[in-house]
Amino acid sequence: MARQLDLFVPGVVFLDVIFTGLRELPGPGTEVRASGMGSCPGGVANLAVAAGRLGLRTGLGTALSTDAYGEFCHQVLSGQEGIDLSASRRLDGWHSPVTVSLAYDRDRSMITHGHPLPTDDEGLVNGLPAARAAAVSLGGSGTGWVPRASRNGTLIFADVGWDETDQWDFDALSVLPDCHAFLPNAVEAMRYTRTGTPSAALDKLAGLVPIVVVTDGGDGALAIDSATGEVATVPGVPVEALDPTGAGDVFTAGFIAGTLGGWPLADRVAFANLVAALSVQHFGGSLSAPGWGDIADWWQATLRAAEARHPESSEGELARRFAFLPDVIPPGKRNAVHRATATIARLSDAHAEP
Repeated sequence: MARQLDLFVPGVVFLDVIFTGLRELPGPGTEVRASGMGSCPGGVANLAVAAGRLGLRTGLGTALSTDAYGEFCHQVLSGQEGIDLSASRRLDGWHSPVTVSLAYDRDRSMITHGHPLPTDDEGLVNGLPAARAAAVSLGGSGTGWVPRASRNGTLIFADVGWDETDQWDFDALSVLPDCHAFLPNAVEAMRYTRTGTPSAALDKLAGLVPIVVVTDGGDGALAIDSATGEVATVPGVPVEALDPTGAGDVFTAGFIAGTLGGWPLADRVAFANLVAALSVQHFGGSLSAPGWGDIADWWQATLRAAEARHPESSEGELARRFAFLPDVIPPGKRNAVHRATATIARLSDAHAEP
């Protein structure tokens, strides 16, 4: 690769097909109509796209089929979103993984079809590129590259998925000593640590990895940096949530961006909360990830609301909490890089507001 990546993300990319505006879910032998539909790369692409929209030079380590679905994902990721695919491969005769998501009543149901990702012994598709940071999902195979990346100076940011076996075996977290940060949600953190509160889980995990962030949905997040002694409890940003798909990935992208920018821990967590909150106001995974233009728009609206109300109002509190934003929004980005619309039928809709 010509230049070092800011972030490397290995894993499976799905074609996500999202149906929205459903009045009810279909029952056996019935048909329902959706008022809206979107198609976009999903899976690990959610994190990659979210990071790319925040200005990080992001690379994916994945396989993309040469079928129509894979071609669409390749065009969106490489051409529209500017994701580096040098560590990925195109494959003939391999069916693209597909997820159909039915957004209904502020939640979603999903149907997925896919085949195992063809990887080497370390869990990579086409080598390990030089990167300032990398993301890994624990609890399965495909983590053999983590120790080598850590030795090479890459900061590893780990999350973990739901344990369908309900065993919550602590051995699934065995690579945490090679990681820089661990970002589970509250339920996952409590299950793995056998604790009853997010704060107790945070304390128990703090000895395993330098930085732990426990996310708790609309209630915000807790974080501790054992190296610096920083502790942060940051409330969520109140929004009208429509679809939580990909919100955890957007949170992680925001936290990585703040970490690479050298921000204080509380500001990193607050920013991650903000971008995740902005994402759940829209449908879809990578479709909903905000860009700096969206963030700048939110900040200006928040300032106007705070000025129109009492300083101790909720708007005034938000303005104080995010007073660091003018210093981190990149110059020239305040009116650019908004969410994109992507559909198989109309790729020309790129970078239009949904």
